[in-house]
Amino acid sequence: MKNDFTMAAVLPGEPAAIYRAWLSSEGHAAMTGSPATVEGRLGGTFTAWDGYISGKTIELEPDRRIVQAWRTSEFPEGSPDSRVEIVLEPVNGDTKVTIVHTHIPAGQAEEYKQGWEEFYFTPMRAYFSK
Repeated sequence: MKNDFTMAAVLPGEPAAIYRAWLSSEGHAAMTGSPATVEGRLGGTFTAWDGYISGKTIELEPDRRIVQAWRTSEFPEGSPDSRVEIVLEPVNGDTKVTIVHTHIPAGQAEEYKQGWEEFYFTPMRAYFSK
């Protein structure tokens, strides 16, 4: 069973706006519709979706790329963090957001792929369309 995936969506807005929102508590909460706490710096920690998601930012390329050590409360005890890479590319005034999610615990990849679509891409489309 595959434990990683790559998915992408073109969302309204510029890469810089999505980057800033992803890395701020207020912006992350606004774009997803759920409270978040984000320390928007290299090494900063974050939580989202009432603590269901947590992790640490491990790489940053301003307005282009965010890499995070990422886990949910459903990870088996003792399992290492997964890795989420968010790549932002300008496309005709919009942004192609690519999620590369790797090192997911066995059997959970499909659930997280659906979660990215439902709890990130869908609300982000609505938020950045405003």
